[in-house]
Amino acid sequence: MHNKPVAIVTGASRGIGKAIAIELAKLNYDIVVNYFDFNAEGRPDSTAAENAQKGIMSHGAKCIIARGDVSSAQDRAELVGLTKSTFGRCDMLVNNAGVAPLKRVDLLDATEESFDRVMRINLKGPYFLSQLAAKWMIEQKQQFPDREFRIVNTGSMSAYTSSPARGEYCISKAGIGMMTMLYADRLAEYGIGVFEIRPGIIQTDMTSVVKEKYDKLIAEGITPIKRWGQPEDIAKAVGAIAQGRLDFSTGQVINVDGGFHLRRL
Repeated sequence: MHNKPVAIVTGASRGIGKAIAIELAKLNYDIVVNYFDFNAEGRPDSTAAENAQKGIMSHGAKCIIARGDVSSAQDRAELVGLTKSTFGRCDMLVNNAGVAPLKRVDLLDATEESFDRVMRINLKGPYFLSQLAAKWMIEQKQQFPDREFRIVNTGSMSAYTSSPARGEYCISKAGIGMMTMLYADRLAEYGIGVFEIRPGIIQTDMTSVVKEKYDKLIAEGITPIKRWGQPEDIAKAVGAIAQGRLDFSTGQVINVDGGFHLRRL
């Protein structure tokens, strides 16, 4: 029987997901790193995932990497199956994998193809991966009543902030907010907490394409705390959940955004 808690972190080869996985490793979790990276030629690439694995294992954690597309039912099943066969348990699921539209396109010109892609990965994937994980967590809870189980979803300030050039992304993240509420409600009877982390402007590969724009906005005070958020800021919030510090706050949205959510005059 595996004695340490285990966390599945999707999209964990880089950025926010990698920082979360490392934080959980520091907190005595063993880690399953899910990734779905490609190189410049469009071929599957495990380089970043292997680097993340090394960083995680440097903190004394066991770590396996699992390539898979969260929008694929088969890949989701294989991810959970690999976790079962390797560790025999899953104490935490972090739904972090997500994508921006391949191109920023005005709402009036947006395509169904882009909408479907973003929704499949950002919302459908986490929705049904949570379903798989939750059923397994319920089984584990019945067998091991003293264990604690939690699900964390990475949302975005885009859940309530209009960006008409990437509407599909905003809608997908608004959906994550309701998904969090639904699972928190449904799983409360089993003592399984469900939370949403809602990042603001975070320095990652995804935001690198708009760095100059956000440098200027931050300098002008769009956020009360005048700096870029870092992946480690998100990771610390997930770490607090993993330590059980918010177990009576299931369904809660935790804004990690430098105060962006504040309405100021």
